[in-house]
Amino acid sequence: MQQAVPQLKFTVTRLATGPQVHYAEQGDLGGERLVFLHGYSDSWYSYSRVLPLLPARYRAYALDQRGHGDSERPADSYTVDDLAADVVAFLDAVGVPRTTLIGDSSGAITARRVAEVYPERVARLVLIAAPIRVPVNEATVELQGAIQSLEDPVPPEFVREFQASTTYVPLPEAFTERVLAESLKLPARVWRVALDGLLGADDSDRLDRITAPTLIIWGERDRFISREEEERLAAAIPDARLVVYPETGHAPHWECPERVAGDLEVFMRVT
Repeated sequence: MQQAVPQLKFTVTRLATGPQVHYAEQGDLGGERLVFLHGYSDSWYSYSRVLPLLPARYRAYALDQRGHGDSERPADSYTVDDLAADVVAFLDAVGVPRTTLIGDSSGAITARRVAEVYPERVARLVLIAAPIRVPVNEATVELQGAIQSLEDPVPPEFVREFQASTTYVPLPEAFTERVLAESLKLPARVWRVALDGLLGADDSDRLDRITAPTLIIWGERDRFISREEEERLAAAIPDARLVVYPETGHAPHWECPERVAGDLEVFMRVT
């Protein structure tokens, strides 16, 4: 008998750290918990291609982090430490003492910080397209300059170009349009303060504090992160394994969601 696809529902909760956040949830109320953290300018929708593929026995949450999606947009406090504190406050708000934490790109940096500072809350860690830190190079300086000059309303052409740079595999048009619509929810000031918080993050001297079993997923066509960097990340985390996806860019969860869901299920079973 084919397993029924878990039904998503959406709600909001006020965090002890301040903002009201919007999130999606699905699956067995008594099941093992999974929490998904999206990347820069995205929302819960970033995992919309993975969530339907998960077994119904898991209770999965995908939240809009502060400033993103349909969550509140405070004027400040967008450092990785602020975002990590939000994640722990979210776990408290939904009554989850310990979880498997999955993050992509900048969301992976936040997930790592939670695992470093609050190890008792993280049973397993999955890092997708995870930089050790955002590099300060010509590309990021150019991006920062473009974002510093943004004004409201943020131009759709800018968002389309930014998101297109992250993928190698063509995506369904409807999915792409929704991703763009989610990013366009961010006012220019959130684009700026969220990037500033990212550029200020550096946990390279804390990676050995991560005690949770860790799965690192990286696409070999990633324009932003090299294989060497991902191998260094895997070597720095005590219990980590790197899986390389061929012909995949910076967004494996968008480009090959079936494989991501399958690798996550195997990881859950063996750790």
